[in-house]
Amino acid sequence: MVTGGAGFIGSHLVERLAADGHEVVVVDDFSTGRAENLSFCGDDPRVHVHEVDVAEPGAVDPLLRGADWVFHLAALADIVPSIQRPTDYHRSNVDGTVSVLEAARAARVSRFVYAASSSCYGIPDGYPTSESAALRPEYPYALTKALGEQYVLHWAKVYGLPALSLRFFNVYGPRARTSGTYGAVFGVFLAQKRAGQPFTVVGDGEQTRDFTYVTDVVDACVTAARSDRAGRVYNVGSGRATSINRLVELLGSEAGVVHVPKRPGEPDCTLADISRIRSELEWSPQVDFEEGVARLLGDIDAWRDAPVWDAEAIKAATADWFRYLSPST
Repeated sequence: MVTGGAGFIGSHLVERLAADGHEVVVVDDFSTGRAENLSFCGDDPRVHVHEVDVAEPGAVDPLLRGADWVFHLAALADIVPSIQRPTDYHRSNVDGTVSVLEAARAARVSRFVYAASSSCYGIPDGYPTSESAALRPEYPYALTKALGEQYVLHWAKVYGLPALSLRFFNVYGPRARTSGTYGAVFGVFLAQKRAGQPFTVVGDGEQTRDFTYVTDVVDACVTAARSDRAGRVYNVGSGRATSINRLVELLGSEAGVVHVPKRPGEPDCTLADISRIRSELEWSPQVDFEEGVARLLGDIDAWRDAPVWDAEAIKAATADWFRYLSPST
C-alpha cells in the first residue's frame, strides 16, 4: 500500500513498485494528489486505486488485508496553509498517521515506511545535519510531520511494528505539485521561465538546499522496505548543498531575476548527513543536481498549468508567514 500514492513522490513510488512486479494498493483522498499522476498505470491490473481519507478511523483497514509493505506518504504539505489551518494539518498528518499505523498493526504488515521531513530540524546548529540533531520545527507542517514520526517510532518500540522513518530533503522532479499554493522553488521558477517572466529569488539567492531527485527518494523507500531494520530514522538527501543562484544559472532566465524578502523560520542551508543510510542500508543517491535540472528543462511544458508568481502575488501569499513567524511578533 502507498498512501498519498497519487501525489508527487507517491506516484513515482507506485510507478517503481509496479515496474518491480508488485501489486500496489494506492490510497489517496485527491485533495492534493492528482489522477493524472497515475496515468502511467493505464489499465494495469496490479495497481488498485482507492479514494480514501486516511484520517477517517478504520477507512484503510480493509484495504490493508494481505499487504506486506506500507509506505505512508499521505499528508498535507506547504508552510503557509499549515499556519492558516493548523488543525487540518494535525488531523491529516498526525491523526492520519495513527490511523494507518493501527491498520498496519492489525494487518501484521512486514514493513512500514514513513515519509518524514527534514523541516523537523528547523534551523540546525551545524551542517551536514545528522539524525541526532535537535528537532526544532518552525511551523505547523514541520511540527505535525515530526509528531507523526514520533508515533511511528513509538509503535515500533511498544508494539514491535517493523517501521522506519525517512526524513526527505528538498525533493524535486517531475509531477511536483503546482497547486495555487505558493510552494517549492522548482515549480515557481519553471513556470516563470516558461512564461518568460523573471525568477523571484528569495533574499540574495546564496542560501543553499540539499536538492534530492525524486527517483533517488523512491529508491530509498524501496531499499528501506527490503531491509531488516526497524525503529530507525534515516536522512534521505543528496549530501550536497546547492545555492539558489546556481539553480538560476542552470535554468537560465531570459527575463532576469527579481529579489523578494527573506522569510523568517527558513534556514540558510539544508544539507543532509547521509552517512547512516549509506552504511546501514547501503543506499546512495544516483542523480546529480545538474542532470536532474536538465531532465526538468527537457520537459518544461509539463509546467504549463502551474501558476506564474510575481513579487506582489508572493507578498500576498506569504503575508501570514511573516505575520506569525517573524521574531518581532
